[in-house]
Amino acid sequence: MSERLVVIGGDAAGMSAASQARRLKGPDELEIVAFERGHFTSFSACGIPYWVGGDVAHRDDLIARTPEEHRARDIDLRMRTEVTRIDVPGQRVLARDLESGAEAWTGYDKLVIATGARPVRPRMPGIDAPGVHGVQTLDDGQALLDTLTATEGRRAVVVGAGYIGVEMAEALCQRGYRVTVVNRGAEPMATLDPDMGRLVHDAMSGFGMEMVNHAEVTEILTHDDGQVRAVATKDAEYPADVVVLGMGVQPETTLAREAGLPLGEYGGLLTDLAMRVRGYENIWAGGDCVEVLDLVSGRERYIALGTHANKHGQVIGSGAGGGYATFPGVVGTAVSKVCDLEIARTGLREKDARAAGLRYVTATIESTHSAGYYPGAAVMTVKMLAEYRTGRLLGVQIVGREGAAKRVDVAAVALTAGMTVEQVVSLDLGYAPPFSPVWDPVLVAARKAARAVRTG
Repeated sequence: MSERLVVIGGDAAGMSAASQARRLKGPDELEIVAFERGHFTSFSACGIPYWVGGDVAHRDDLIARTPEEHRARDIDLRMRTEVTRIDVPGQRVLARDLESGAEAWTGYDKLVIATGARPVRPRMPGIDAPGVHGVQTLDDGQALLDTLTATEGRRAVVVGAGYIGVEMAEALCQRGYRVTVVNRGAEPMATLDPDMGRLVHDAMSGFGMEMVNHAEVTEILTHDDGQVRAVATKDAEYPADVVVLGMGVQPETTLAREAGLPLGEYGGLLTDLAMRVRGYENIWAGGDCVEVLDLVSGRERYIALGTHANKHGQVIGSGAGGGYATFPGVVGTAVSKVCDLEIARTGLREKDARAAGLRYVTATIESTHSAGYYPGAAVMTVKMLAEYRTGRLLGVQIVGREGAAKRVDVAAVALTAGMTVEQVVSLDLGYAPPFSPVWDPVLVAARKAARAVRTG
C-alpha cells in the first residue's frame, strides 16, 4: 500500500521537496498531493524587480517549472487551492478551492509545510489604495507593471530600503520615474553596518534618488478619487503617483501556529538538521517559513532567500522519499545591486556580534577590483569583523562597483570552515591584472584585521 505525501506551498521549497521525493519513489509507492493558492509554481520572486525594470523581458522567464510540468512527473498539483487548517492528530489538512469555495479534507502519511513568507504591510490609512503595490508574487509584479503603464505621472515612493526596496528603486528609475526612498532606519540596507550602509546611501543619491532616513511612514494620502497622491511621515509628505512597499517579510506560519507546531523567536518553524519539525517524525518544513541555524553565532535566525529554500526542498524530499540528507545551517550570505553599485554581506554585523556576546575587532579598507593600473579599475570597500584574541572570522561586508559582490563568496567559505583572519590572509586566490590586484581586497582586509587582533 502506497503512502501519501501532502505538500503545502507550490514554490521553491515545496515543489523542490515534491520533485526530489518523486525521484526517489514512484507513484506506486508514494502519492504526492501539493496545494498552491496562487496562479504560478516554482517562480523566482527575486527576479521581479528585474522584470519590472525591463532587464527581464517576459514574466514566464521567471518560472522554472509550470504546473503542467509538475503534473507530468506524477505530482497531483492543485492550483488556486488554499490549505486553511492542519489537523496534526488526525493527519489531514483542510483545503478550500478559491474559485468554487468548495472545501475538503485530505489525509497524509507525511506532510511538508512550505508556506513561505508574507510581506510586512502595516495597518495605516491608505495602505490599500489604488497605486500602492507589494512585489512578492508574479501577480504583484504584473499589477505594478499595469499601474506603471497606465500612470501619467512620474513620481514614485519606495517604502523601505532593504534588498527589495533598493532593487525596486533601481527598477523604477529605469522606467523613468523620479524616486524617493523612505526608510525608517539610519541608513539603507540594514543588513549592513550603518557605516557601510552610508556608502549605499551616497551612491543612491548620486544616481538621482532621494534617500530619506529616520522616517516612519504614517499614512498613504489619496486624491478624491481614491488614487494615491503622497506618502506621509510625521514630519513631511512625499508626492507619489505610485508607491511600492519594500518593508521586508515575516514567516507565514499561521497554519503552523494554529496547529500547535513549535515556532522560534522570529515566528518561524523550528526544525532539526533533516528539516523535520521538531518533535514530529512525519512533518517537515522549509523555505521562508522556517528559522535556520547561524553557523557563526550558533543561534537561530530568520533569512528568507531562494537559495536556502531550494536546498531545504532537496533535503526534505530526500527524507520524505526514504533517503537521508541534512541542512547544517547558514552563514548569512547575500548579494544585491542598485544601478552599478554591488552590495554583499556574509556572517555577523557588529550588532549581531554584540548580541551573541562576542568581543570583536573591525578592519575597513578600500581597494580596487583589478590592478590599479588596469583600465577601468573600480573602487570597493571591504569591512571585516574578527573575534578578539582568537582571530576567528566573524563577518564581511563589501560595497563597490564591478567585481565587488561575488568576492563575498570567499568569505562565506572561510566562515563555514571556521577560519581565522590569519588563515584567510594565506589563501591562494587567483590573480591577474584584469581580475585582481596582487593582494585581493579580501586579503587586504584580512591582513588589517589580523593586525587588529594582535594589537587588541
